[in-house]
Amino acid sequence: MALHFELVTPAKLVRSEDVHMVVVPGSEGEFGVLEGHAPFMSTIRDGAVQVYKSEGATPETIEVRGGFAEVGENGLTVLAEKVEA
Repeated sequence: MALHFELVTPAKLVRSEDVHMVVVPGSEGEFGVLEGHAPFMSTIRDGAVQVYKSEGATPETIEVRGGFAEVGENGLTVLAEKVEA
């Protein structure tokens, strides 16, 4: 099964896709999210969100600045203050 991942800024929806795993730079440290992860919410620090499209794949890196991450029954949503191009 795949994890549904959304990356959102105040201005727009940046990304919405099914992926294998996402590693998020949480304020208390990095955390990885796979399909079926327990509900969870965290603030995020400036850093790189790593998106693994499939198991064993090289991650795509997306730089974010501040915000929140929420894991729920619909997957992972990262609400970033800013996404670096």
